[in-house]
Amino acid sequence: MMAHGVEEAMVESGSDDNVIALRKSATSELVSQVGRDAANILKTHPEVAIGADGKPLVTTEVVVVINLFKKVSNDMSNVSVRGISREALQLRPQVKFVEGRLFQNGTHEIIIGSSVAKRFKGCDIGSDILFMGDQWKIVGIFDADGNAFESEIWSDVEQLMPAVGRPLFSSVTLRIMNTDQFDALKDRIQKDPRTQSIELKRERQFYKDQSQAMSGFITILGTIVTIIFSIGAIIGAVITMYAAVSNRTREIGTLRSLGFQRRSILTAFLIESIMLSFLGGLVGITLASFMSFVRLSTVNFGTFSELAFGFELSPTVVISTLVFAVVMGFFGGFLPAVRAARLNIVNALRSS
Repeated sequence: MMAHGVEEAMVESGSDDNVIALRKSATSELVSQVGRDAANILKTHPEVAIGADGKPLVTTEVVVVINLFKKVSNDMSNVSVRGISREALQLRPQVKFVEGRLFQNGTHEIIIGSSVAKRFKGCDIGSDILFMGDQWKIVGIFDADGNAFESEIWSDVEQLMPAVGRPLFSSVTLRIMNTDQFDALKDRIQKDPRTQSIELKRERQFYKDQSQAMSGFITILGTIVTIIFSIGAIIGAVITMYAAVSNRTREIGTLRSLGFQRRSILTAFLIESIMLSFLGGLVGITLASFMSFVRLSTVNFGTFSELAFGFELSPTVVISTLVFAVVMGFFGGFLPAVRAARLNIVNALRSS
């Protein structure tokens, strides 16, 4: 659930209709550079969608990282600051204001994600944040349906660039009129000498790639912990089933005397062990589902800034959990079931 929550927070930041342009071989926006000339050329391609104002739906962006103090621990943590064009809100309709307004172009005004507002000091409407030697006034707080944008601060890209000393954009995000046009646009960009230094990626795939390292690490760590605890669970199942066999020795003898074969006894105890483990898995999933209301934060390996995320219970998580529970029930109940099947009929009937 934790790994899936991190991946969902990142992937849901992207859209199937959006395309992001970065410098070739750049692993993240932090290390990418896109020149103004290349950005302007991207706006002229016929595949780019046009907004209601008649302008191409393209946003040029710069991403940097700053330090802020957390509210609870008072420790410093990295936060991503994203300079955007006004078209960015049209490209990301999931972004909704919960308080305040959008920044005015040409000013040192910023808007902040709801996660930043909750976790860091001095992030209220009307407050000033000092970074890059300047004061930036908070004029709005926005929600983004729980995705990674809620962990960012947004400002006017043309004001952020000189403040951080960045003459080039980090990325260019654009919307294409039809998702099937992506390959044609990518091919034209690669053949144009003026834009051969940049690479196009589907925005959703880009954010999915960004989440792989972090979610993969969490998955590996979680798997190791799960294996350690599952060993204890299997031992517990073995003890429980041995006790069940000992308490039912006379019943087992009775069944054997009535003609039930050893494999029938073996199967009956295996089924019982598996059903108990299956029910335990259902109880565990039910209790774990309440973690969906909890939001945590971790370090985004792509930007080394804080990323807020929630636990996500998906069908894959549910199925894999129940399968794992059944496997533990099988191994935990196998030896006790064998013992039950091998009991001597006479000795079993004589037991008190």
